[in-house]
Amino acid sequence: MEKKLPFSSYLIIGVMLFALFFGAGNLIFPAQLGQYAGTNIWSAVFGFLITGVGLPFLGILAIGFSGSRNLQDLASRIHPAYAVIFTSLLYLTIGPFFAAPRTGAVAFDVGISPFIGEEYTRIALIIFTLLFFGITLWLSLNPAKLVDRVGKILSPAIIILLLVLLVMVVVKPMGGIESPQDAYASGAFMKGFTEGYNTMDALASLVFGIIVINVIRSMGVTTKKGILVATAKSGAVATAFLAILYVGIAYLGATSTQVFGLFDTGGPVLSSASSYYFGTFGSIMLAVVIILACLTTSIGLIMACGEYFHTLMPKISYKAFVMFFTVFCFVVANFGLSNIITYSIPVLMFLYPLAVVLILLTFTSPLFNHSRVVYISATAVTFMISSIDGLKTLCKLLEIDYFGWMAPIVSFYENVLPFYNEGLGWLLPVLAVMLITGVAVRLLRPSTVQAQ
Repeated sequence: MEKKLPFSSYLIIGVMLFALFFGAGNLIFPAQLGQYAGTNIWSAVFGFLITGVGLPFLGILAIGFSGSRNLQDLASRIHPAYAVIFTSLLYLTIGPFFAAPRTGAVAFDVGISPFIGEEYTRIALIIFTLLFFGITLWLSLNPAKLVDRVGKILSPAIIILLLVLLVMVVVKPMGGIESPQDAYASGAFMKGFTEGYNTMDALASLVFGIIVINVIRSMGVTTKKGILVATAKSGAVATAFLAILYVGIAYLGATSTQVFGLFDTGGPVLSSASSYYFGTFGSIMLAVVIILACLTTSIGLIMACGEYFHTLMPKISYKAFVMFFTVFCFVVANFGLSNIITYSIPVLMFLYPLAVVLILLTFTSPLFNHSRVVYISATAVTFMISSIDGLKTLCKLLEIDYFGWMAPIVSFYENVLPFYNEGLGWLLPVLAVMLITGVAVRLLRPSTVQAQ
């Protein structure tokens, strides 16, 4: 007899999953989107929700559906060496390269920056991030119940605080919604779609999925179908909370432009709105909650990376990895939030399509008898397109010409691939390759090319 969990269990797991996803960095992207999308806010938000909420939900389901032990196990369906490289790069992206340093930069931008003069910003950032990552290091080396308890209190606190702020925004908007800026003026949906990459939640979902499944198993659900249903219901709770907050924060951003003007990042949007509605008390409350939320996220990311790389290289201790990653985060955080976000974009343009295609392959795997040929061919096509996308984005950021060998490839992709200029050039070729190789595998029914 399959054990059925009560709704309260799905709610508890869902809130836990929301807490894992909702690093305070997630606050800043919809706020900035709202500011720049202006009157095109709803099409931009719709695009953002697909990649910022829909893909993470599918990522969680994919892990449950696959029955894999972890992400590396799932990615090894392509090739064991690819699995190690892809998983390592994913952990480094959601860890010390971008997401973990971003927690310190966001905590500073929202929590500290509004209270200090501009001339002291540089030194204040160094001092704050030194303390922030010092505490991260201490608690990552001595994982205690404290972090879990703070997390359990913080998640409801963030939800309540933001909902109060968002109710005020709806009841008494700060100002009218201005006209859209930059790319939002002509292609708001696609700009919102690629902005959703910045949350990094679809990448993180491939790591968090295992945590959710282990919790569900510990509650007595053991069958594959039962785990998948429980994962879907818990994931729906988490992503519903995320979607509500994203829409509300984007609307807050859109109504703030008339009063505050445009900001470089979304951090000052929230602190300014808190101050506008609730005065200094509101700013302090938001600062405390955001700094603590960023801290728990930072600790979680550093611990996850330390544990993964220690299992990969057992001769190097967990402690050594944690110390190295934390120092690295401190250095990166001092480049400032705007730079961290900017330089993460080329990596995300490269990595996101590979993660999405792995999720697609996982769901369709039974249709092509789990054949490794389909996994390899679809991933190879994605890699050929997304690697060029990443390099192209990097060249634009550095304001340099394309490398000589790149120019004809980019030109070819632009002329041949549908949706290439929108960042989705990989989609139709991958679906075509999956269909062709999948049908071929079904017709030939090879017994030797099975994914392990």
